Amino acid sequence: MLLQRILTALVLVPLVVSGVLYLPDPYLALVLALVVLIGGWEWTRLAGLGSTPGRLLFLVLLGGLLALGWLLLQEVPRSILWVSASAGIWWLLVTLMLLRYRPGSRPAPTALKLLYGLLVLFPAWFSLLAIHRLPADGPWLMLFVMVLIWVADTLAYFSGRRFGHTRLALHISPGKTREGVYGALLGAALCGLLLYLLRPATGAPGMLILLSLTLALVSVIGDLFESLMKRQAGLKDSGQLLPGHGGMLDRIDSLLAAAPVYLLGLLLLGEAR
Repeated sequence: MLLQRILTALVLVPLVVSGVLYLPDPYLALVLALVVLIGGWEWTRLAGLGSTPGRLLFLVLLGGLLALGWLLLQEVPRSILWVSASAGIWWLLVTLMLLRYRPGSRPAPTALKLLYGLLVLFPAWFSLLAIHRLPADGPWLMLFVMVLIWVADTLAYFSGRRFGHTRLALHISPGKTREGVYGALLGAALCGLLLYLLRPATGAPGMLILLSLTLALVSVIGDLFESLMKRQAGLKDSGQLLPGHGGMLDRIDSLLAAAPVYLLGLLLLGEAR
């Protein structure tokens, strides 16, 4: 499994980095839209939507929302504040939902879970594009949050395997430990410090480290939320698209949560206006 994860990463990472740094906004929007639509297809499975026409209808709705988001990015600059702030509130609600979860809790109905999917997928797509469009080093700032997630996930995995013994959320994702989260936070703090050293204009070192730690914590929430959806659906993975990683959602769940919060952080730091 570990070898498969490494081989898949060796293929995907250069493609992702090249796309972020060199693709113009419209082409990147299409690539990210494809990723999000694949994630949307997998989400319908997690939500318990069994009929193919119903799943396709959800994708049409999601695609229409992405098209609207593209228009908002072009015509309504302040929409980045609305979307990122709304997404921040949404992830606070998800955190409360996870804290209140107990075994045997009644799952949300399929329609509500589909709404959850829209609230998870659309803001992340919108936020990544908004970051990429920033006039000052937008592609590099977008790449930063991806690197931060990769580093946090990797250190969480290895520190959890080596030191983990205290379960983080036993009834949601038994394999995750608090020690793994500590590893993720350490990696995030180092990323925040590195961002300051490479680009001091982004903000004070303390603020960048605080933002990075926040992103790591939010990424854990995103991971746990997808785990809860999978547990309620009786599934181990969201799909089998990526060898060693599972489905698309299994690979991007942390980024889906972190992206809009990162955009909101950049707004507060004065990067995005």
